[in-house]
Amino acid sequence: MRSELGPSERSGAAGGACRSPGEAAARRRGAAMYGLARALRRAAAAGRPPAPRRGGGGAGARPWGWGLALGLALGVKAPTAAGCEADGGQEAEGKANPLPPPRGFGAAVERSRDLLRRIKDEAGIPGILVGVSVDGEEVWSEGLGYADVENRVVCKPETIMRIASISKCLTMMAVAKLWEEGKLDLDAPVQKYVPEFPEKVYEGEKVAITTRLLVSHLSGIRHYEKDITKVKEEKEKANRALKLTKPYQDKEQKEKEGKGIEKTDSVKPRKEHEGEVKSRNSKPGRRDKEFEQEEYYLKEKFESVIESLKIFKNDPLFFKPGSQFLYSTYGFTLLSAVVERVSGQKFTDYMLKMFRDLDMLSTVLDDNEAMIYNRARCYVYNKKGRLVNAPYVDNSYKWAGGGFLSSVGDLLKFGNALLYSYQAGQFKNTNGKLLPGYLKPDTVAMMWTPVPKTEVSWDRDGKYAMAWAVIEKKQQCGCCRKQRHYASHTGGAVGASSVLLILPEELDSEAIDAGLVAPPRGVVVSIICNMQSVSLNSTALKIAREFDKEKWAQYID
Repeated sequence: MRSELGPSERSGAAGGACRSPGEAAARRRGAAMYGLARALRRAAAAGRPPAPRRGGGGAGARPWGWGLALGLALGVKAPTAAGCEADGGQEAEGKANPLPPPRGFGAAVERSRDLLRRIKDEAGIPGILVGVSVDGEEVWSEGLGYADVENRVVCKPETIMRIASISKCLTMMAVAKLWEEGKLDLDAPVQKYVPEFPEKVYEGEKVAITTRLLVSHLSGIRHYEKDITKVKEEKEKANRALKLTKPYQDKEQKEKEGKGIEKTDSVKPRKEHEGEVKSRNSKPGRRDKEFEQEEYYLKEKFESVIESLKIFKNDPLFFKPGSQFLYSTYGFTLLSAVVERVSGQKFTDYMLKMFRDLDMLSTVLDDNEAMIYNRARCYVYNKKGRLVNAPYVDNSYKWAGGGFLSSVGDLLKFGNALLYSYQAGQFKNTNGKLLPGYLKPDTVAMMWTPVPKTEVSWDRDGKYAMAWAVIEKKQQCGCCRKQRHYASHTGGAVGASSVLLILPEELDSEAIDAGLVAPPRGVVVSIICNMQSVSLNSTALKIAREFDKEKWAQYID
């Protein structure tokens, strides 16, 4: 099959192309032109007479005369009338009248759709959802395949699926909010808030587990595997395999890049979280070793997060807290109990209120009894390789770590709320029109700061931070691979896989100082599918780069 990207496009999407001074200047001119258009729209809204366009100002004249003239002098295309009108009503929505992103993303959509179809076909996914936003505006959302195979219900953007471990990111938002309000001490022992969780001893020494350690998986609390020996063996085996395969993978990647071939990641061996420690030859949708853990298929309904602590609270720690990294969904179950006690509300009630505040009206608990419209069915492959319905599970024991349902649209809203909060401090708050973010900029920066001793299974270039994987900006050689800064989290649950990725824009100080741009600036991608054991992170990153590249291409053209 022909690659979805041509050689020149591929180099830009991979971040390997050199950006010339002329291109950078063109980007600034593009931003300036859109800023002029916005200023003129504001003048028109305020009732000031617009400057007539060159050649007269009749009834059909467009209201941007001197701005158009200056834009043409700079060599930048003028925005269309539709582009100008698209900004209306933004101030009423509390977005400080940000610039609308360029509209023509048709090529990026086509290439991304083709990539997604290939992933779907290779992994045998019944249905997959994708959503993309650029600079805070949703520019593409689509469903491919079936939400319900038996009844031939097709996927659509409103379809709701299990988001698995992206639930950890939602829980972290609640933790951060409580910390900002001064209600939660990240470095206090969890027993301060949850005395039901017993104090722990490791190798005869009394140790403390804190909220900060929980959110970065440094607590020593086990995951689904109870046998520490097996966990260590699997980790050593994975590390040995990585060392053995890395030289071959590097060589293979160079050969493929030379031939103009893009690798997809749906069948790439990887170590996943949330029950997805992939065996090297297992097919997506089949049970790998961690999916064989009995606790993954609990059917018991827990009435409270405190009650669910009984699953693991009396088990020994796997290591001294803070000394090692071990991905643990149960650590987030304990975290939900902390949130409950600190907030004074049931954890589920507090989270649902936060979702309302964030306008995430399609994000709900994965409750089997509730009537949830647009909910998709979940699927796996049996031992014979046939598609079957996923087994019944009750996720009430892990709401915080993997128990929410959502749509790609809601995940985009969540990602943009974080991106806005992250960038808001870098912009001038002219006339008080720039509203504060849901979190403070320093809080998000703290959440996205890599933590030592951690690791990320879905991108070996990154480190785990606070409930997010973070890849830092890096470029070792000129005109070679440029690693962009981004944050992401993937998820794997019984019959579902997911990813949420945030690619912030590398902000231009001149545009910020001139007040020509407003947050959020960047690309957010969310993908969900109703098949387990599908790796989606590199697919989301390719899609994000496609839209980022096309956004700037429109400014330059």
